[in-house]
Amino acid sequence: MPSRERSVQLRLQTKFLLSLLLVIACLTIATLWMVRRAVRVQLRQEIAADLLNSITVFRDYQREKEISLEQAAELLANLPNLKAAMTAPDALTIQDASSEIWRLAPSDVFVLAKPSGKVVAIHTSTPGITRSLAESLLADSLKSDQQSYWWYGDNHLYQVFLKPVYSGPAKDEIVLGILCLGHEISSQFALERSRVASSQVAFYYDRTLIVSTLPPAHEFELRHRYADGEQLSGEEPKEVYLGNEQFLASTVTLLPSVAPYVRMTVLKSYDKAAVYLDSLNRLLLGLGGLAIVAGSVLVFLISTTFTRPLANLVAGVRALEKGDFAYPVSSEGGDEVAEVTNAFDKMRSNLSRTQSELIEAERLATIGRMASSISHDMRHPLTAVVANAEFLSYPDLDAPQREELYREIRNAVNQMTDLVDSLLEFAQARESLHRVFGRVEDAAERTIHMVRARSEFRDIKISIVRDGACETWFDEKKVERVLANVLSNACEAVDKKTGQVLLDVRESKNQIEIRITDNGPGVAEAIRDRLFQPFISHGKRNGIGLGLAICQKILQDHGGDAQLECSAAGKTVFRFTLPLVVSRDGEFLPRRCGESASNGLSGESLDKRA
Repeated sequence: MPSRERSVQLRLQTKFLLSLLLVIACLTIATLWMVRRAVRVQLRQEIAADLLNSITVFRDYQREKEISLEQAAELLANLPNLKAAMTAPDALTIQDASSEIWRLAPSDVFVLAKPSGKVVAIHTSTPGITRSLAESLLADSLKSDQQSYWWYGDNHLYQVFLKPVYSGPAKDEIVLGILCLGHEISSQFALERSRVASSQVAFYYDRTLIVSTLPPAHEFELRHRYADGEQLSGEEPKEVYLGNEQFLASTVTLLPSVAPYVRMTVLKSYDKAAVYLDSLNRLLLGLGGLAIVAGSVLVFLISTTFTRPLANLVAGVRALEKGDFAYPVSSEGGDEVAEVTNAFDKMRSNLSRTQSELIEAERLATIGRMASSISHDMRHPLTAVVANAEFLSYPDLDAPQREELYREIRNAVNQMTDLVDSLLEFAQARESLHRVFGRVEDAAERTIHMVRARSEFRDIKISIVRDGACETWFDEKKVERVLANVLSNACEAVDKKTGQVLLDVRESKNQIEIRITDNGPGVAEAIRDRLFQPFISHGKRNGIGLGLAICQKILQDHGGDAQLECSAAGKTVFRFTLPLVVSRDGEFLPRRCGESASNGLSGESLDKRA
């Protein structure tokens, strides 16, 4: 019989172990696949966003460069020695005289021409544009009226600005010649733009690749595989394969946007950005294997406990001896041990039935009241979390907007966490403060911002007034909770269109006084004397009156107090106090009114309106 019982146990234990191992393995594999897929999608989206940001940064940088070069051309065109040089009778004299002028401007090409378009002086940082080619390019440029032009010759590309050189004031329109000043789209230029854009860049003149920052092998493949550049046109990121490496590329047409066009292609390596995915995959696989092993051990240990119902029954008897009627006992199966366990459970139930019913009734009532309170206080933070999470799903949000939404979600979650902590502290009736030194006004401003975020309170005018430094050691989060509770009550009480709430923070001799005034109908007379007692509520459908009781306990833990100072139709005032200065451990250290403990400055009035 014992051998048969052991064989049955082995079969059941094996089935239980194998089934749970299969579930753990499937869940682990599915989780790893979903995480890997989500990370790759997120990575591609981030690279695409970086490409668009890089193009925007480059446009701003290029515009600054163009403005600088245009200003330099304007400055040189008005130099007296340049005007004097343009009056020389022969081109050789102008060529020699313009050498010193060219060195004043940070340019790669410097051309002086007569009003007819004949070039009389030319200077370039690198060979590429001859005098005859410059005359031809200038003649084409003079046919259109725009700020800058593209000059291309001998595989050199320049962006050139034209400025007339006047004799005397420009209003007289006596033109001595034309000044052409430009910079080359060179390898050094591309490297600088690559650093600005944090990407690889390539410049095309019409369908010709002029220069790029790619390695030679990749540049060769880009030049031949995407020879005309049309496959890369458009700012929408496109996949590009160069060698064995995958890139995402976006193309933008540079100004001036006239045919033949000059385009810049920005490329970001997807493979290099995804290098960390390999290490992440290895880490996830390791964690998955560890989870399976740990799960196997855990399942084995759990399964062995199912074969020990007798030990469970003994533990239940010992617990009953100590007065524990709720100790769980297992009665699975149909053997003798299960029958004894069922009989013991029925006996224990009969003994504690009356006591259990009373305790259960009181427990359910308490749970219901606490659940109602938590539901009331957590409704608005949860609404903020849901709303901001929906906004995060919008694809056209930029990074600052997403960061603001993340902040709002974190604030709402912190509110819920702080609420749960405050309820635990209230139930345990003990002080648990994390004091920091700071201005009470800062906590008040954060609270006002949080209350204004609720859509139903946006039209209510909330003002804050400070008199004095109002600095002390206090728990910022808990004081914010106090202010948020009372401000929310005030906003709920006042009219949504004509409502006004004033938060007054003042420094007196030994304490900081905070008054919250609203123009609502006032506190109901029936509850004024019991307003700060637990479970006192009036006029709120979901409130059970724990908010003000928790507020008073928080302030009393600080060494302060809370009270209803005035309540009448059109004016309700709550007054809260905090010790003026306390040390971190709560020791009272009085100081003179108006003296700042942090910098010694006297208090000053500050009135900030919504």
